[in-house]
Amino acid sequence: MMRHDITEQLKRLATEERNERTVEIDCLPTIEVLRLINDEDKKVAFAVEAELPSIARAVDGIADRLAKGGRLFYVGAGTSGRLGFVDASECPPTFGVDPSLVQAIIAGGEKAISHSSEGAEDDAGQGERDIIGRGVNAHDAVVGIAASGRTPYVIGALEAARRLGALTISLTCNRESEMAKIADIAIAPVVGPEVILGSTRMKAGTAQKMVLNMISTTVMIKLGKVYSNLMVDMRPSNAKLVDRARRLIMIATGASYAESARILEDAGLNVKRAIVMLKAGVNAEEAGKLLDAAGGNVREALIMRRR
Repeated sequence: MMRHDITEQLKRLATEERNERTVEIDCLPTIEVLRLINDEDKKVAFAVEAELPSIARAVDGIADRLAKGGRLFYVGAGTSGRLGFVDASECPPTFGVDPSLVQAIIAGGEKAISHSSEGAEDDAGQGERDIIGRGVNAHDAVVGIAASGRTPYVIGALEAARRLGALTISLTCNRESEMAKIADIAIAPVVGPEVILGSTRMKAGTAQKMVLNMISTTVMIKLGKVYSNLMVDMRPSNAKLVDRARRLIMIATGASYAESARILEDAGLNVKRAIVMLKAGVNAEEAGKLLDAAGGNVREALIMRRR
């Protein structure tokens, strides 16, 4: 594509417009700079709110695939790619899932997480190869993340994922983007011009982070990784997390700290099993059977016990 064409495209992007409210930001006292940034950040939640129906469709589609053995992939470049890595890396410790369930792919490879590799975002062919290399198939879901919605690497990845039959989702901050035209579901919180022109790590990055939090958290809730508002599928792998597991059991059941500690040990450090043991009055083996029959969902396991 000719440089003139790229320049014309960028002019039409909300994320590349000049913010008229901040043109004198370099002349202001510190507190006024911070107020301007804060005022712009306040707009992000409303932009995300407008996209809740699309986010809900994405969550339902992803949850359906993961429940049937599929995987979730985040694909991005630069800030967007790093945000995907942050969200994916938090799923195993928070929800006790295998690291292969939610994976992140970034232009330039994992070294690009800490070192800029901006040129890699222009390689659509590498995006395609990276998707194929992960064995993406019709059981999976792929979320392409790019503030502009025009990043070639992510477009190549989404096109490949779609050909392979995966559910494709675009997360951008511009409407009617190239990525949106490819994806089965388009999410586009339009946050408007950045405080500093083109610095999409700011409002656009915040919006993307919020949406990714919503997607992964709600998917895990639907997969039974949460009971009430407690992350009961966490793995107590160190002293701090063992203490947290005991307190989760206390909150869920009303048991004392000492009893929660004892039951957690009897349950093999499995928080879900311990909760079912206490609330249903069963032993560890029976609690495990109930959870298996309920697909790992604590609330469903307790309902089944009462039948």
